[in-house]
Amino acid sequence: MSRILLADDSPHAQRMGERILRDEGHEVITVSDGRVAMLRLQDAEPDLIIADISMPEVTGFELCEFVKRTSGQPVILTAGAVEPIDEAEVDRVRADGILKKPFEASLVLASIGRFVTRSPRASKVRPGEAVQSSRPAAPRTVAVLDPEQVRAAVTVALDEAMTELIDIVTDRVVAALQGRKPQPK
Repeated sequence: MSRILLADDSPHAQRMGERILRDEGHEVITVSDGRVAMLRLQDAEPDLIIADISMPEVTGFELCEFVKRTSGQPVILTAGAVEPIDEAEVDRVRADGILKKPFEASLVLASIGRFVTRSPRASKVRPGEAVQSSRPAAPRTVAVLDPEQVRAAVTVALDEAMTELIDIVTDRVVAALQGRKPQPK
């Protein structure tokens, strides 16, 4: 499993990115701005950073430049569908890729695949050997930094529970219309 730091000030982009990446088994740490992303780099030790180019305070370009100067982890920059991208700036900060939003699962996975398909931790394990990590397991939760991030986390949780809730409500409505008691779930 790879650890990915997703830095985006859009709750919708956070939600979509988290869903796509977690569905593939990656651990995702989300932050709402580049300054917080810079702070989380040291304690989170991500294998990959995905950063929006137009975040407030510290942009994705600035974050990428910082990462490349300090640790060298791969950085994929993101931009809105109609947002212009300065290719010269992308080259200058040595970004490893660019993704357009809204995120499309197959494109996200293709973009990150060359960086996270086999993490260094996974490649050192021999068959039958126990996996040991040098860092403690981090909780699989969203880092709560501001109200928008709380909203994004709640939306992700609701999205995951929505199918079951729809089935329960549908069963109750149909049962009421037919004059019977709903089946317990």
